[in-house]
Amino acid sequence: MAENSKSVLLPVMAAAVFAGLGRMVFQKIKADRRARENRTAGPVDEKTRQWISEVVRTPRQ
Repeated sequence: MAENSKSVLLPVMAAAVFAGLGRMVFQKIKADRRARENRTAGPVDEKTRQWISEVVRTPRQ
């Protein structure tokens, strides 16, 4: 009978996947913190900018 050799590929691939996911989560956390500090929500198109201006300028009743 042939010996059962333990493959190293699967644990290495699993470690690489978890490291990649961890890195993505870390980058997302950093981006969220930067956005919160700068109070930016992202790029706003002209139509949305006009709508925001109208909502802010219109007095509430």
